[in-house]
Amino acid sequence: MKRALVLAAVLLGGCSMFKSKMEAAPAAVAAKPAAAGLVDANGAPIERVPFRTGVSSATVEKLARGHACEGGQGAGLITEPGPVEVYRMQCDNGKVFMARCELRQCKKM
Repeated sequence: MKRALVLAAVLLGGCSMFKSKMEAAPAAVAAKPAAAGLVDANGAPIERVPFRTGVSSATVEKLARGHACEGGQGAGLITEPGPVEVYRMQCDNGKVFMARCELRQCKKM
């Protein structure tokens, strides 16, 4: 009896998987090299990553406050959005706080 009800619900209701439309993925922002002449110790050019917030930015900012890090701009996403994200936050005392979030569970790196 239960199987018949489930089958009827699926047949009458249709499957939402076929009715939904796929959203286009946001275009990735290419990193631009920093001002001319800035290189690291090995001579590789330093790239400047634009600041962007992520799903767990607020969580990382709370975690950073717990480690004595207060920042002006907040926690910025430095990897592509997804199940595993890495955030960076510039502290007022000059240090950098970094955290890795996996499925919104964040830990200090």
